This record gives sequence, structure tokens and C-alpha cells, in this order.
Amino acid sequence: MLLRTPLLLYYVPILCLGGFMNLTAEEHLRNRIATIGPITFAEFMETALFWPLSGYYTRSLNNPANDFFTAPAAHPAFGALLSLQLEEMWYGLGEPPQFTVIEPGAGSGLLAQDILQYAQQLNPAFWQALRYICIERRNLQQSGYAGYTAPEWLRAKNLPVRGIVGCILSNELLDVFPVHRVTLKGGSLRELYVGFRAGRFESTLGALSHTALSSRLEEEGITLDEGQQVEICLYLEPWVREVAECLEKGFVLTIDYGHDAKTLYSPQRRNGSLRCYYQHTISSNPYVYVGSQDITSHVDFTGLVSLGKQLGLNTLGLKRQSEFLENLGLGILQKMLLERGPELNQQKRDANRMGMLEIARNGGMGEFKSLIQSKGVAQPKITGILGRSSAWEKRLRKLPLPLLREEHLPLMESKYPHTSTYSASKPT
Repeated sequence: MLLRTPLLLYYVPILCLGGFMNLTAEEHLRNRIATIGPITFAEFMETALFWPLSGYYTRSLNNPANDFFTAPAAHPAFGALLSLQLEEMWYGLGEPPQFTVIEPGAGSGLLAQDILQYAQQLNPAFWQALRYICIERRNLQQSGYAGYTAPEWLRAKNLPVRGIVGCILSNELLDVFPVHRVTLKGGSLRELYVGFRAGRFESTLGALSHTALSSRLEEEGITLDEGQQVEICLYLEPWVREVAECLEKGFVLTIDYGHDAKTLYSPQRRNGSLRCYYQHTISSNPYVYVGSQDITSHVDFTGLVSLGKQLGLNTLGLKRQSEFLENLGLGILQKMLLERGPELNQQKRDANRMGMLEIARNGGMGEFKSLIQSKGVAQPKITGILGRSSAWEKRLRKLPLPLLREEHLPLMESKYPHTSTYSASKPT
């Protein structure tokens, strides 16, 4: 595996020189617009999320868990099942002596912890071959990894590696890639830029900033209705290219919320899919709490599949997260939790059951998509896509049951505060 100097960023590059570093994200955006006029929403979104020290994901006092939580935080069953899928991928590659997992946007590293902890219970040869690399563009204070090997950490905005044999795994990463906002006005495609007037940010119409915006819609067979507004992520192409160049042989597992193009850009989604999260409140207004709220947009999986095909990535399947996890054995783990009930008190059984249900909940995380692509692998078996066999079930029942640890969110206590008092008075 070769390390290289990062050249291609999958976000809009922003120069942060001299006094710029002392400006907040909002101040920089105001100055930028005052200097050059309205900017693309992609630049606004990139700055609001990642401006040094005061972007949503870079501000030192910000904890995204205050606004939302991801599947790894809900229950370690998510990481455990992914560990089994990774082991199967290792088999599909012919059991190479080194199997590297790259996780860009790894956040706190909780998913890496869960995967590595469960991998210890699997084939010892797989455990010996497993190398896990977390990539983050932020400086993070990582927690300890008692009892098992810690992942390696790289701070980078892209994938500064080459020659990977293994899997590139991302969970809820692509939804924060910057997007351009486009609408149909008077029968012509127009772009929504960001201006600043009377003390507030506002949308303003202009000509398309890139011909690639109209090309994307044409390639996917999308025709907008008059007044319909959509988000288009042009950074999917450099991202997929980077992934394809990074991976010599193996798999790409992308887990995120999104749709195929026809669903994503359907007339029923007249106002697009842009969502903002601020202190557990959801809105569609990105122009308030700049730098303090998350901004996301649904992923165009048709674009991901099409670009992957052009760059040598073969699509093995696309599943809803609930189906993907069920194929891997989430239902079996839920049964095991009930069967092993006497080993746990009622509060812990309920807490673990709630966490397992949450990662596959209809209308919630269960609606996320799991896309698996491959490169240089002939007809691999992927249980998460094809469904599990009886042998898979039998083996899973012999493995340890993943249970909540203190690193995971206490969803039960958050929803039913009285249970924390109950649990303190009951023996394990």
C-alpha cells in the first residue's frame, strides 16, 4: 500500500491564510459575498460545515451527537454484522495475508471499535490479516481501545493511499458532500446562489455555474417540473474516481441515506431533500445557525452506480439498511438476546433490544441504503446482498452476542429516564 501527498480533495477547497483563520464561518461567508457577489450553495455548505475552528464539524465545542446519532452509536450489532460481512469479503478475495479496511469520515472511531472487537471472535487468520485505517479531516481526541488492536488514523480530506486490497467502508459520509441547488424557472434550468442582504443570507437565482449540472440530469433521464428544486452533488465524480484509484482489488461498501435518481428527483420532492439539524430540531433553512447546525442532502445512488461503472467498479447490489442487516443476521441477534435473557436484567435487555430495533427501524435508519461495489473480484458471495444460509445462521448463534457498552448512546434512558434509576438498583 502506498501513501501519497493528497492532491484531490472531495470537498470544495477553501484557502485559509493569515487572518482568515480568525474569522468565523459566518464572517468569512459575509466577506466572501461582499467581495465577489453571490456564491454557489456548494461553497456555502462546505464553509458552514468545515471552516477551521468554527464549522459544524470542526468547532472544538461542538458534538454532533447533540443533534443526531448514527447506527454505530445505537448498538454494536451494526459493527458486529459488518465485521462478518468483511470477513466474507476476505474469503472472496482468496484470504490475502493483509486485508485493509479504509473508513473515511470515521468520526470518533466507534464503528472501528465495534468491528475490531467482534473480528477477534472470527477466523483467527482473518483477524491477523485485518488492518483498519480511519481517515478524518478533523483533529479528534480518540478514546482507548482496551483489549484489542486499535485502528490506524490518518488526518486527510481525501484518500491518501493506493494499492489497497480489502474494502473502503463509509457510513453516513456522502450526505455532507457539498451540493449545488438547481431549479426550473421559465422552462430553463437556473442555479440558486447564496447572497447576503439586510443582515441575512438569502437565495438568489443565476445561470448554472457548471454545465455538469444539466449533464447529470440529462444522463439520468430527469426532467424537472416548473418551480421544482433539486440538489446535485458534483463531488460524487472525484470521490468515486479517488475510491477506484485507491482500491487495487476488493470492495466498496457505502451506507447512507438516499435514493435512485428517479425517486430523488421526483415531482413529489418538489423542494428537494436538503435538511438541517440543530439541537435535535430538523429544518430546511440552511441560512441560520451557520456553523452550528448540520446540513445534509440525500445521496444520488444512481449517480454513484453509474460513475462506479465508468471507473471500473462493478455493482453487486443495493439494499435498504434494514434488509441488508437482516440478511446478515440482525434478527438472529435479537432472538439470541431474548434467549439469553436470564444473563441480563430487564433494563439491559430492553436497552439492547431498543438499540437493535433502532438501526433497522422503518422510517428511520432502516431506510438508509447499503451499496456494495467490487473491483477485480469474480462473482463474490455477499450475504448482505444475497441473504444468509443456514450455515451462516448456525455459526452466528455460536458467536458472542454484541451488547451495549458505555461508548454507545443510552437510547432507553433518553426515552425513558426512569429506567436509569431502575437499572442502578438491579444486579447485572
